Amino acid sequence: MHSHLHTKDNVGCEEIMNALDECHARGFLYKAVGGCNEIKREVNRCLSGERTKKSGRNRETGLQRRQRIEAVWAKMDDGDYSALEEFTGKKHVENK
Repeated sequence: MHSHLHTKDNVGCEEIMNALDECHARGFLYKAVGGCNEIKREVNRCLSGERTKKSGRNRETGLQRRQRIEAVWAKMDDGDYSALEEFTGKKHVENK
């Protein structure tokens, strides 16, 4: 059983998830003898595809953030803390 099928991340699978809900509504015996198995496999394939897409988007976002942070670190290594100030929104204070 999938928890929280109908979420904003699974909008692409909405139609097939509704078909699974309708199949389950036919009753326990229909489910018990495997009447919904093929639809469930389709839901699994669809959810896997959606998860793969989301994972790719998250990976790309993470790489962009990492590049931004590494650029700030490079400037800090050169003694330029203005990029850090822009990044954090706080003024850098030298420790004495």
